[in-house]
Amino acid sequence: MSDNSIVISSRVRLARNYDDLPFDVAQRPEYAAMCIARTTNALNIAGAGDGFNLIRLRDLTDNERRSLEESRLVSHDLLGTPDTAAVMVRENEAVSLMMNEDDHLRIQAVRPGLDLLSAAAACFRVDDALSRQVVFAFDEQLGYLTACPTNTGTGMRASLLMHLPMLTLLKQMGNVGQIVAKVGLTIRGVYGEGSEALGNIYQVSNQVTLGRTEQEIISTVSAVGHQLTDMELSLREKSLHSTRAQLEDSVFRAWGILKHARLLSLNEFFKHWSGIRLGAAMGLLSVSTDTLDAMLDQMQDAHLRAYAEKPLEGTALDELRAARVRRMLSRR
Repeated sequence: MSDNSIVISSRVRLARNYDDLPFDVAQRPEYAAMCIARTTNALNIAGAGDGFNLIRLRDLTDNERRSLEESRLVSHDLLGTPDTAAVMVRENEAVSLMMNEDDHLRIQAVRPGLDLLSAAAACFRVDDALSRQVVFAFDEQLGYLTACPTNTGTGMRASLLMHLPMLTLLKQMGNVGQIVAKVGLTIRGVYGEGSEALGNIYQVSNQVTLGRTEQEIISTVSAVGHQLTDMELSLREKSLHSTRAQLEDSVFRAWGILKHARLLSLNEFFKHWSGIRLGAAMGLLSVSTDTLDAMLDQMQDAHLRAYAEKPLEGTALDELRAARVRRMLSRR
């Protein structure tokens, strides 16, 4: 078992604001439009705009917006102001620029596994290109100025998406919360603040950016990621020796349900997905964790409606989810 069996993905996000625009541009259409135009023009002039696709949320259906959120390309808060919000997406590098949320810009990059350095490098390439053309709000003592004080400083949030089923099952998440809090980090559900840990998936990230360098933030989050990985792997190894029958029973029950179910709610999917991902990572099932991780987006409601090309609800949605899961597991 490896780190990647625990850490699903790494994300780095940079908050930036233009020095001559008010912070509340989302509520002021004329400034919001200026922010979008300035960002796209600056990237193009700097020669960094290739591959980016500009998406204005007002031009999307509600389902298309939610699909972007499910793929973690935009935040839930950005969906709250669709008339003024936009996002630039470079899909081949999993890089996106959210515009007109709390801050003027949120530059973010996602990488599979524990790879914060690569995610940070992708963000900084975009940040550097913009900085050659525009002026961001910056204070020599405080650093980058942001709408939320906890982002002031580097403006960086580094986070790991981690699958921690054994720590959850053995009720160790309270201890985990204390561990991460001691070094200035926080742990949340799969979609960040206010979300629940569906499928035993947690997001670990730095809580503040002021007074810490980018390197310190990445090092701290990475170190905690390794520590939690070691804790989870240790519990998995112990379970193979001390409670193997119970472990295998849980894994194969989950496998049987997902392989044969005709109806699957989202919560039930996440519950059993966690079981079979655990089994796959431990070598008990012949299915790759990459295949299972691909399901995280595809089995959610907005993605399923896009796949069906119609507004499914209720039983019809659960029926399609079950069918798609069966199909993906049969291909492996």
